[in-house]
Amino acid sequence: MPLQPPPIDEDGAVVPHNHSGIADEHRVIRRISTHQIVADKYGVRRLSSLAFKASSGANGGMSVDLEQLIIEAGLVPMDYVTTPRWFGSLVYEVRELRAMNLQVGFEPLEDNPYHGEVWGIFDRPTQRHLCETAVWFVEIEGVAIAA
Repeated sequence: MPLQPPPIDEDGAVVPHNHSGIADEHRVIRRISTHQIVADKYGVRRLSSLAFKASSGANGGMSVDLEQLIIEAGLVPMDYVTTPRWFGSLVYEVRELRAMNLQVGFEPLEDNPYHGEVWGIFDRPTQRHLCETAVWFVEIEGVAIAA
């Protein structure tokens, strides 16, 4: 079922929110690019902290794709989120994110109508918890989620 439009401010920007149409049992997909991979001092490739942070900006959140919307559109989520730039991805249950006091909302983009955001305070403990609870959706061979 299509989601209701998200709340927007007077400038037309999406306001951080917990969207009522995104159920706790739904999942969100966090895409991973080469910029989010580092090698530690032992040469082990792992995800950097960038994979578990919000983007900059006034209403910046952690960008995700809403799996349920992708499925409802008749698309294959693993195929949809995988591109040459985004060649891996993680998945989270919405209830896990909300249990961390994060908001999960809908923020459709012109080129991605299934886009969402996760908003909240992305301090070190939250980033660590995001790393510990992350599960590969599209695994990147030879890259560890946590070192």
